[in-house]
This record gives sequence, C-alpha cells and structure tokens, in this order.
Amino acid sequence: MQKKWIFCENNNNEDVKRLAKKLNAPKIVANLLLNKGLHNSKEITQFFYPCINDLHDPYLFPDMEKAVYRVKKAIKNGERITIYGDYDVDGTTSIAILYLGLIEIIKKNKSSALIDYYIPNRMVDGYGLSQTGVEQLKKLNTNLVITVDCGINAIKEIDSINSSGMDVIVTDHHTPKEHIPNAFAVINPKLHNSTYPYKYLAGVGTAYKLLMAIYNEFGMDDEMNIMKYLDFVSMGTISDIVPLTGENRILASLGLKRLEKQANYGLSALMKLSGLNKQSIKSTDIVFKLAPRINAAGRMGSALRAVELMISNNEAQADRIAKIIYDENEKRKLIDQTTFIEACEMIEAKYQNLDDVYFIVISSENWHPGVIGIVASKIVEKYHRPTIMISFSEGEGNGSGRSIRNFDIFSALLQCENLLSSFGGHKYAAGISILPEYVEQLEEMLNQIAKEQLTKEDLLLQIKISAKLDLSEIDKDLIQWLKLFAPFGPQNMRPVFWSEKVMVVGYPYIVGNNHLKLKVMKNGNILETIGFNLGDYRDFISKGDIVNIAYTLEENTWMDKVTIQGNLKDIKLAN
Repeated sequence: MQKKWIFCENNNNEDVKRLAKKLNAPKIVANLLLNKGLHNSKEITQFFYPCINDLHDPYLFPDMEKAVYRVKKAIKNGERITIYGDYDVDGTTSIAILYLGLIEIIKKNKSSALIDYYIPNRMVDGYGLSQTGVEQLKKLNTNLVITVDCGINAIKEIDSINSSGMDVIVTDHHTPKEHIPNAFAVINPKLHNSTYPYKYLAGVGTAYKLLMAIYNEFGMDDEMNIMKYLDFVSMGTISDIVPLTGENRILASLGLKRLEKQANYGLSALMKLSGLNKQSIKSTDIVFKLAPRINAAGRMGSALRAVELMISNNEAQADRIAKIIYDENEKRKLIDQTTFIEACEMIEAKYQNLDDVYFIVISSENWHPGVIGIVASKIVEKYHRPTIMISFSEGEGNGSGRSIRNFDIFSALLQCENLLSSFGGHKYAAGISILPEYVEQLEEMLNQIAKEQLTKEDLLLQIKISAKLDLSEIDKDLIQWLKLFAPFGPQNMRPVFWSEKVMVVGYPYIVGNNHLKLKVMKNGNILETIGFNLGDYRDFISKGDIVNIAYTLEENTWMDKVTIQGNLKDIKLAN
C-alpha cells in the first residue's frame, strides 16, 4: 500500500539550540520536545519523570462524593456488593483492583459486607450491561452494583436494576449518548457536564479513581496503597489504546515499573510464560504479549479466568491458571489467522474497486465472535479503512468496529442508531448488535458518512515524521534520551525519523515471516535496520540504491549483545 509521509512543522532553529543547551541534550531531542509543545523546565520534567503527585483529585468527578458515600454505607451495613465488568483487559483489570481494594477495606474494618463480581459471557450476553446480566444480579441478591468499563449507555438495564431495589454506581469511560442512566452515581470523565480535568482515562483509570477516593474516606490513602495496583492500571490503560498523555502517561509509566517488580502472583506467572521475567517492561510488551493472552480468556472461554488469575494469592494456582490462559491464546491465534484470510478473500471478492470504498462492512456465520475485533484491526491495518466485522448466530449479529485516524466511528454509528439493536464504544473502536436485514443499509449509510468526512488522502496509510536525522547523530546517548519519551502509545508515539539519500549496503534479505533486513550507510556511518512485514520491498530495493528511509530507533539485544537498530516504516527511492 502507498504510504504518505506527514512531516512535522519545522521549529525555530534558535529555539531548538537554546533548549538543547539548557538540557545539555542533542538538538534532535530539543526538537522532539518542541514538537510536543514542551518549552519550559517544569513541563519537561513532568513529562520525562511522571509523578504520582501530579494526578488529579478524584473528588473532582461530580458524583464521586455520592459514590463514596454509597460504598461506605454498604461496607458499614454489611451489604453485598457486585462488581460488573467487561471481558477485555480494561474490564478485567478494573474488576481486579476494585475487588482486591474493597476486600482489604472490608477486612480492616471487620465488616460483614460481601463482595463478588460478574462478567458477561461474550457468546451469550454480548457486550456490557445486558438484561441477562441484570437477571443474574437479581439471583445474587446484590444490594449495590458497581459497573466498570461499561454501563454508561445501559439506560433500560439500570432502570431494571433500580426497580429491583438495587443501587448502581456506574464507572465507565466510553462516550455517553444524549441521555445518561438513572444510576445512584455516574463516574465518567466524558460526561457532558463533567468538570474533571482529564477526559481520556481508560475504564481501569476511572475505577482506580473511585478506589483512591474510597481509600481516602477510610484513611488508607498512603503511598503503598496508592501504588499497589498500578500494575493492573497500566495494563488496562495501555491495552485499551487510550491516549498516553496527562494522567494516563503517569499511570502507565509508574504501573510499568510496578509490573517489573512482579508483586502479583498471577501477572508474574503470565509474564514468565510470555518471556518477560528478566527484563524491563515496555508498553509494547503489554500490547503484543500480555494483553492478547488475558483477552484470550474472554475470547475463547470465560473472562472470569482472567480475574481469577489477577486476584490469586496462591503461586501454584496462579501458575496453573496462567498456563490455561496461555494455551487458550495459542488456539486463538490459529482462529485469527483463518478468519483474517477469509475476511481478506471476502473483501477482494466483494469490492471490485476499493478506491471507491470508504467503509468496509463484512459478515459471516462462520466467524468466532471472540476474534473479530482483533481481525478487524488487522483489516484496518491492511486496507486503511474503517471496518466492521459481524459474526451472525441464531439470527442476530454481533460486530466489532475499528477506525482510522480521522474518522470517529462512534459518532458515525450514532447516525445509524435506528438500524442497530445496540452499540457502544468510542472514537476508534465500537461494538454493535444488528439484525441481518439491516446490514446492507448500515453499510450504505456508513460509506456515505465516511465519504463526506474523509478524503482520498485520508485513506492512505500515513506516517507521521517527527524529524530529519543524520546517521551520524545516532549513538547510545541519543537512545538514552529517547527512552525518557516512553511509554509510547496513542498521542505519544515513538518518534519516526527520516534519513535522506542513504546507500543500501549489501543485499536486502528476508527473515522470519516476511521481515526485511537492510543495512544502510552514509558518510561512513552505518545503520542496521529491520522492516517488519516489509518483505515485499525487497523486489524494488537493491544493493547500491540510494534511498530515503522512515524509521524508529530501538535497542536490539541478541546473545547478550545490545546494538542500535532502525525499525523501518517505509523506504522510498531517492530519485
């Protein structure tokens, strides 16, 4: 696919020099900081060294006092509290921190309160707070329901809970529709009337805020308790692909450090199986190694297993559950591959001219509903168009949607609400339920909406270039500075550099599953690079070619030897 390079605007050279001198840093580092709008020492220090003290007061949420009051009342009166959460990593980590935190408070206060949790079954209940789930809550004789990572658009379901004599506290981060549910309290940074300063918390970040406020009420908000569950918070935050800015950056950064300590039996067991027991943990380790395995529990069986792993206080039990989850993920990967191939074949057969397609909608009765979200992401990566994949069973379809940079899929679905049985989500991802007779009309409407909002250029895969870099500027000192920009994720992506007119040294070759290995040189300076899934480039790149390359920089460890490696994003012939 053709890729479009988007270059950041050039910063004033004098500003770059001044900041570089002030920081005693390479000019390229000063340039990257200015690109982010960071100019003064305080801003830069807060960015480079995230601090727990820079988190906002949880009581800035409008309903936080009400929520804390209701939880305290439940604990004092010995009521049953049920945490109702989603089945992905964001949802299961949210359940884990509230469950463990509330259990601790109940024990310390010698309360007779009971606490349990409920996760909908993806195959039976679908996404979020469902009527099936409500019936289960009634059977549990619950007094107080706390939703995590769901509930903000469950108007009817929460009315049903209320009519049964239960109270509901909603904690969620998804975009609310016009009306919000009639819950006892609603904690959501995206509420239309919310004055909370940061709007992009994940579900687990929102649940963490509630727990911190409860800790404060019970006099338990010491540093140990504040830090204790940040490993879970970082996993849920990073895996849910929310912006890694502001509070999310603090939670993710400190949580990754907490994760390295392997303080939790369950996470430690899964890390060992994932080959992460002897190294520093990066955001990519969560996205590509830990999160898919935890998600596999909900995709292939029951997400209850993921929560059992996280709350386990027995090392042998944790090892056993981690192995089950690991094996489920191996099965999931095989189903992923088959589904992706089928989906690509369907797209190629269905759309004669993809240039005229702005939104892809495909469906099948043969697809496992637990994998269509992952495969939809791969379809977006390959075709660079918003995509919804729908799995039909017994006359109803459950779909997962993923989007591209300039298209808000949730807002688009709002315009098609009359065609959907239900839906929820945010700008880049959504879930839907739909009857088969409405699928064709949905696709027509979504294509029309996308066509009005997107240009042809928007449908090209875009590479945002952070700065121009000469190979002579690449050294260990630069790598150490770049580490301070981590953790990387949405709105804080790893910097992409470009180098002009470098020579291909030696013959490009393929390693692994279609990965390109390439060595380039300019003025005697050499950079080893790898291009993941860029094996097709070998057909037009030859030894001695002069090329422009776009790449990120990283350390590569092989046989205990650490070297600097470029991770190729694109190659263009210099002429």
